[in-house]
Amino acid sequence: MKKPRKKSSGPHGSVSDLDFRERLGTLRNLPEFFRLIWNCNQWLTTLNMLLRVVRASLPLIMLYLAKLIIDEIVLISGVGSGVRVENPDMSILTILVLAELGFAVFSDLLGRGIALVDSLLGDLVSHDISIRLMNQSAKLDLECFEDSEFYDKLERARRQASSRILLMSQALTQLQECITVFFLAAALITFNAWLLLLLAITLVPAFLGETHFNNQSYSLMYGWTEERRELDYLRFAGASDETAKEVKIFGLSDFFGSRYRKLAGEYYQANKNLSVRRAAWGGLLSTVGSFGYYTAYAVIIYRTVYGELTLGDLTFLSGSFLRLRSLMEAILIRFSSIADSALYLRDLFDFLEMKPNISTNVNSLPFPGTIREGFTFEDVGFRYPQSKQWVLRDISFTLQPGEKVALVGENGAGKTTLVKLLTRLYDPTEGRILLEGKDLRDYDLEGLRDAVGVIFQDYVKYHLTASENIAVGRISELNNEKRIKESASRSLADSVIEKLPDGYQQRIGRWFKRGTNLSGGEWQKIAIARAYMRDAQMLILDEPTASLDARAEHEVFKRFVELTFDKCAVLISHRFSTVRMADRIVVLHQGRLLEHGTHQELLAAGGQYADLFQMQAAGYL
Repeated sequence: MKKPRKKSSGPHGSVSDLDFRERLGTLRNLPEFFRLIWNCNQWLTTLNMLLRVVRASLPLIMLYLAKLIIDEIVLISGVGSGVRVENPDMSILTILVLAELGFAVFSDLLGRGIALVDSLLGDLVSHDISIRLMNQSAKLDLECFEDSEFYDKLERARRQASSRILLMSQALTQLQECITVFFLAAALITFNAWLLLLLAITLVPAFLGETHFNNQSYSLMYGWTEERRELDYLRFAGASDETAKEVKIFGLSDFFGSRYRKLAGEYYQANKNLSVRRAAWGGLLSTVGSFGYYTAYAVIIYRTVYGELTLGDLTFLSGSFLRLRSLMEAILIRFSSIADSALYLRDLFDFLEMKPNISTNVNSLPFPGTIREGFTFEDVGFRYPQSKQWVLRDISFTLQPGEKVALVGENGAGKTTLVKLLTRLYDPTEGRILLEGKDLRDYDLEGLRDAVGVIFQDYVKYHLTASENIAVGRISELNNEKRIKESASRSLADSVIEKLPDGYQQRIGRWFKRGTNLSGGEWQKIAIARAYMRDAQMLILDEPTASLDARAEHEVFKRFVELTFDKCAVLISHRFSTVRMADRIVVLHQGRLLEHGTHQELLAAGGQYADLFQMQAAGYL
């Protein structure tokens, strides 16, 4: 079982407050991250490592070449002896300079090669993480998407898709510079190990300070997750095609703008306070590291002045210490940054490790090729997690093979929830749903979803081509032009598509260039075509025709009933002229089954259905 994060309360939710040991523990996330990188592209990963190892050895080589060049200059110029050399032999010096030039060019080429490989590999990693997030989101339960805490997790995980490219580069650079430090330290330890130790000790305060403030930065980001989501929402609500009409008519621009300004200002102030403290302490602590370096530098100068070292040695040692100091400081600070990023990695991996409650059981039954006994609801009840209020209770009825059942009831009666139970977007809290006499939970979930076609009232308007918008009903038939056109004809969407400039290849929606928008009724016909494209054993229309006028809706449902004569079908509509076409009508009231029967039977019973029917009929008189 994973150890829970320590939490500290604050005005913006719970934030992480990890001590140093726990921050070290976050590095355990890195092996999993590197396995992810390795699985993206093994060849590029191997090439990246090789290029970095080679480049890591070049600083020591070039510093040593600089020492040899200066010593050779002193030798042939006679600076030490005071005797000028006539016609000095420049061949060795020339070779050394050319060698240094060659290594400099080689180092630059390696750097560009590493940057190229980092970029290519980073894109692959980003794309892979994005795909994993999409696949994982598709597997999780629908109830997750109705939970604000889940959205906070999803938001933190989404941000890792692009930002983890930086972590990859940081971690690989850290490895490269550690190798360089090893080479430099091995060369310098023979000179004076104590000075090397002094340099390391004086850098520790800066490292601890950076670690502390990286922890504070993560805490700020973690605690403000919900507020940052709200900022994203306000940006969308204040400037999008979905809200533009109401923003203009209701004059909401100032409302959204002022609310965004207030929330963004609060976040800016919190971030500003942290950044100022981080800069002040960082500057102070880095000064300690400078004292350590210049102490070592003074010792080197002293020994050079008294003839213990050559000018070349001075150049080599001072250059090595300077390089070593900057590398060690960068490594320590980057270590803190990597530990900070590893905290965010945990958010990503925690999300990817989430398991759905609704899934296929071991030894599940295949969905029947033909439904012969139908669906039976036995005392079904449902309530949402952490809620005491029942949405449905004591629901019992049967949906026979080939039967058309209409669900009727006021808003909030539980009609859509019942459909979600039928398609296993949820499982009943009590009771059970049977298919062919066996619990629906015993069947293969993918097989069930494949055999059911649903068009909800809040259907999605995909900003794709008209053809693709229909094909999402059975995406495996994306290239089946004949089936797509037949589905459009059945839903009456063909007359809409024929008017589009590029027909079925016309992109609909305004998000992209050359896209064209449709009216609500036209969009609905496109959406209904998906149900026909599905060609499933059971089809469900959950008020998808709300934007159609009464005549158009009647025509759509009439065709729907005719074209699904041999299939189970569930219809939800508030128009009784449509509902009466069903074989049987189920009336729900406050989550309970109030009555059911044919249109004529329910009218004769004089119950709620009859009252609602007469109220609606009176509106046309």
